[in-house]
Amino acid sequence: MTFRVRGAYLESCNCDAVCPCRMVGGIPGGRSTHGTCFGLLTWRIDDGEIEDVDVSGLAVALVFDYDDDEADSPWTLTLHVDARGTAVQRGALAALFLSGLGGSHTSQLPWIRKQRHLIAVEASQIEVTLGKVKVGDEIRLEASRPVPVEEPVACGIPGYERPGRELYADELRFPDGLVLTGNCAYASDFDYVSA
Repeated sequence: MTFRVRGAYLESCNCDAVCPCRMVGGIPGGRSTHGTCFGLLTWRIDDGEIEDVDVSGLAVALVFDYDDDEADSPWTLTLHVDARGTAVQRGALAALFLSGLGGSHTSQLPWIRKQRHLIAVEASQIEVTLGKVKVGDEIRLEASRPVPVEEPVACGIPGYERPGRELYADELRFPDGLVLTGNCAYASDFDYVSA
């Protein structure tokens, strides 16, 4: 399938800033801060088409967790696709963000290339503004404070070739009521294209 989606990326997890998974100054990262990692990844698609389905203006969010010490560290995840989209648009987004659709970068995303436990794909109201994400009524992410880092910081999910900004999370709120503050966050852009 052919696709190209691009826009803004924002994530946060329970790791300390700078997240040890990041590439800093060209040096690859490693294990998560606490051995287990859980968080929220979000994509705001400013311009996108997946096999002739226009997905511009929609968003995707992924709530995840994994354990570094579990064999192959499989991801457990729930994928939220923008409820504003039609069933066809939501299906196209789910296909891309759960299978990679053969893209050279998307097929290597960790929850696609590794074993995973998919809990659900949910149509959710997703609001993404600068430094803020709201998914449904319970999931929140806000990150505005930059982490002072002298070297370029990059994350493999939007792509190591796309340096971004390491931030402190002002708030990362989960459906179970857990709220984190001061943990890591990261903002960048992304441009996923079929091979």
